[in-house]
Amino acid sequence: MSKYAVINPATGEKVKEYATATDAEISAAIDAAHAAARGWARSTTREERAALITRVAELHRERRQELAEIIVREMGKPIGDALGEVDFSADIYQYYADNGPALLADEPVDLAEGSEGSAFIRKGPLGVLLGIMPWNFPYYQVARFAGPNLVLGNTIILKHAAQCPASAEAIQRIFLDAGFPEGTYVNVYATNDQISTIIADPRVAGVSLTGSERAGAAVAEQAGRHLKKVVLELGGSDPFILLSTDDLDATVEMAVNARVDNSGQSCNGAKRFIVVDELYDAFLEKFVAKMGEVGPGDPMAGEAAYGVLSSAQAAETLEGQVKKAVDGGAQVLVGGTREGTFFSATVLANVKPGNPAFYEEFFGPVAQVFKVADEAEAIQLANDTPFGLGSYLFTTDSEQAARVADQIDAGMVYVNCVLADSPELPFGGIKNSGSGRELGTLGIDEFVNKKMIRIA
Repeated sequence: MSKYAVINPATGEKVKEYATATDAEISAAIDAAHAAARGWARSTTREERAALITRVAELHRERRQELAEIIVREMGKPIGDALGEVDFSADIYQYYADNGPALLADEPVDLAEGSEGSAFIRKGPLGVLLGIMPWNFPYYQVARFAGPNLVLGNTIILKHAAQCPASAEAIQRIFLDAGFPEGTYVNVYATNDQISTIIADPRVAGVSLTGSERAGAAVAEQAGRHLKKVVLELGGSDPFILLSTDDLDATVEMAVNARVDNSGQSCNGAKRFIVVDELYDAFLEKFVAKMGEVGPGDPMAGEAAYGVLSSAQAAETLEGQVKKAVDGGAQVLVGGTREGTFFSATVLANVKPGNPAFYEEFFGPVAQVFKVADEAEAIQLANDTPFGLGSYLFTTDSEQAARVADQIDAGMVYVNCVLADSPELPFGGIKNSGSGRELGTLGIDEFVNKKMIRIA
């Protein structure tokens, strides 16, 4: 039986199963991507490739309802959120279509005094890239990897999550319908062993993975063994630091949104809520009440404030984490219950060092709340994590905002806002949250041959 299947998490229905790739199909995918990298990429201009990416953006918008309904069935995302993901993906493709050629322009080098001639940096593709993508944002994760790299002239072999074969198929169809030739973007329903084969192939220049720490470590080890460039976007346990506010209700609303977005299944969702002493009690009362109001509904009908978790296994894992947290001394202030694949919005208090929950990522709608005495303690607690992806800081003091943002160990800091991701803003983390960046000007600058050309 193939491991690639659409199983609707809201109903448990197996919608469709897809055949796992044969070894011959994997070999053919590498052949095709390599041929495209040697032919198509070298015979087209950045502007021509950008025009194709514009068409990819247009097709996402034209097919938005169909695409959105696919991922509702695959991973339970409410239809409104699914439509929003398709739109955001289109925006990402359009950003790189509009800006990619300029971002890849030659960069002149100022020569030392007395030197004659000129020098410049020319940015070119590396060749074939392997992308390994997760299930939580089936279109968005692909867009931020494939968009910039195809404008650059890299070619893509894409291995999507096992529960997202239908969206993976739909994405490949869009690239073909947009005019990309065979081999420029190749979807593969690969096994883990086949992924190892792809990474080891000398024609493959790099690999980008978004996923778990365990998967990231395994892929990085294999990539390192074969001297391949790697970009990793892994987990997060992002702090939401509240030091002051002039509108507590609005801040609480943002806190809830930052935790239950995508049913709590976002690597950069706010997960640890760190509140200064004088605001803690008022914040906690409102936060617990609002989290308790969040409830389920039919994801396809748009009735859900947030949806089911992505699978029965995901719900069982989260339930086990909460139980371990409580066994370790944590207190459940609201939620903590599971019904099938739906997990109630949950707030945990009294999570201390030594409790497994203190350093774990909860990939679902579970928040931890902490009281701190002052700014210094808030920073210390925010940084006391193996992760370093995003962070959220709320303060009415602009000097404090700059000071604290500088001291947070993370790849991203959002001040007085949440859910503010945008195509022009680089995304990525440090520590166990990975390495490298996607989106923005940095996203197109990862898998690049920065060739220095010196002319005497």
